[in-house]
Amino acid sequence: MPLGTQILKHKKMKKINFTVIFLLAVLLIPSCAVNPVTGRRQLMFMTERQEIRLGAEYDPQVIAAFGLYENESLLALIEEKGTEMGLLSHRPDLEYHFRILDSPVINAFAVPGGYIYFTRGILAQFNNEAEMIGVLGHEMGHITARHTASRQTMQQLGQILLIGGMIASEEFRRYAQYAAAGMELLFLSFSREDERESDRLGVEYASKLGYDASEMANFFEVLQKMNLAHEQAGIPTFLSTHPDPGDRYESVKLDAEKWQQELGYTEWEVNREGYLQLLEGMVFGEDPRQGYTDGQTFYHPDLRFQFPFPEGWELENSPLQVRIGPPERNALMIFSIAQQRSLDEAASAAIQQLELNVLESDRTTVNGMPAIAVLSNHQSTDQGGQVQTLQVLSYFIEYDGRYYVFHGVSNEAIFNRNRPLFELTMTNFDRLTDASRINVQPQRIRIRQVQRDGTFAEALRSFGVDQENMERFAFLNNRLLNDQVRAGELIKIAE
Repeated sequence: MPLGTQILKHKKMKKINFTVIFLLAVLLIPSCAVNPVTGRRQLMFMTERQEIRLGAEYDPQVIAAFGLYENESLLALIEEKGTEMGLLSHRPDLEYHFRILDSPVINAFAVPGGYIYFTRGILAQFNNEAEMIGVLGHEMGHITARHTASRQTMQQLGQILLIGGMIASEEFRRYAQYAAAGMELLFLSFSREDERESDRLGVEYASKLGYDASEMANFFEVLQKMNLAHEQAGIPTFLSTHPDPGDRYESVKLDAEKWQQELGYTEWEVNREGYLQLLEGMVFGEDPRQGYTDGQTFYHPDLRFQFPFPEGWELENSPLQVRIGPPERNALMIFSIAQQRSLDEAASAAIQQLELNVLESDRTTVNGMPAIAVLSNHQSTDQGGQVQTLQVLSYFIEYDGRYYVFHGVSNEAIFNRNRPLFELTMTNFDRLTDASRINVQPQRIRIRQVQRDGTFAEALRSFGVDQENMERFAFLNNRLLNDQVRAGELIKIAE
C-alpha cells in the first residue's frame, strides 16, 4: 500500500543478516540435481533446502514492497485450490504460500521456495475461476520445474535486498544512474522454453483439479490487448515478466483438449458467477487513500499531509518511499518515514547508514513543525580511481508522532541548481486539512446483472457508464463493445 500501511505499520525492513550472507556464498557453488518435472539432471546453484530458505528471505521483502490486499474470501479460495494443486504437482512435499498484493498492475509471479503472488490487478482482470486456476498452475509450474531457482542469481538477491525505506549506501551511489529503476529488480524474466513448459504444467495441474484449462488461453487474449495498448503502471506487468503470448493461445487450447480426453471427466469447472461475486467491492485501479497527485502536489489522506514537487518532475509512489526526479534522472528526491524515536535519532541513523559527511546541520521548523536540516555529501571512488561526490540536502520533520525524511541528491556540479527545487518541496511539507482532499475514495469493482439482451456497450450505458470508461470496462471484462450479451449475465464495472 503506497506509503500506506505506513510504513507497513512501522515494521522495519530486515537488514542483511548472517543468513543472507551465507546464502550469497553458497549460491556460488553449483551442483547437479534431478529436475522434478523432466527427471533429467541439471546444473543448479542451490539445493531445495537453500531454495526454501531463499523464498523465506524474499517473502517479507515482497510484502514490504507492495503491501498485502485484504480479501479473506478470495485468499481462502486461492489457498485452498493452491494447496490441492501443490499436492498433485511434481513437488507435492513442498509447502506453498500464496499472497494477494495491493497493486493495480496486472501481474502474477513466483519466487523460489513455493511463494506465489497475485496482484489485485490481475485478480480483477480474471473473468472466471478457471482463468485464475490456470495462471496459478502456470506460476506453480515455474516453481515445480525449478525455473525460479535456476534463474536466480546472486546479483538479483543483492538487488532485492537494497529496496527499503532506508537508502542503502551502495544504492545511494547509483541513484544518478537509475533513479527510476523501481520494482523491476524484483522480477525474473523467463525464457520462452520456460514459459511454454509452465503453460503445459499449468494446463496439467488445472485439469487434474477438474477445471477447464482452456480458459487460461482466454487470458492470453487479455495479454494481447495489453500488448497493443502498451500498458504499464509502476511495476512490471505480466507481459514484462512473461514473453509475448504469441501462439501460446492455440498451444494451451490443444494441451487442454489433450488432458480432457485423457482424464475423461464428465464436467469441467469454470465458475464464472461465483468468482465474479468474490470481486465485489475490490479496489480498482490506484488507491488514492495511499497517496495521490493532483497537479504538482502530492496528497496523503490517511496520514494527513501534503507537499509540492517541481514542475516537470516525475513522482513514483511506493509502499516504502516516494521518489521524485526530473526526466534527465540527474537528481532525485526520496521521501520516507524514519523508524527511529526522535528527530535526532532519525538524522543520526541516516548520516551513519548513508555514510554522509555533514557540512551543515540546523534545527528549524517547517510550517510550525520541528525539523532538522542537514547539508552533506557522499564520496565514493569509481572503477577508474576517480572520486565521485554526491551532494545531499536532507530534512527531518516531526509531525503527528511520526518522523518524515526528505533526501535531495545530485552530483556536486549541479547541486546548486537543484537545491532550490529540493527546498521548494521540503520546506513546504504541510498538514492536510482540506476535507475534499481527505475524503477521496478509490473506485471499487461492482458486479452488475445485465437486464436485457443487447450489445455490451448498451449494457454499460444502462448502468450509467460514461463514454470515457467504455473501452476501459470492456477490457476489464475481456469483451468488445459490440459483443452481444444476454439478460441475466454478470459483468464488471467500477464505481
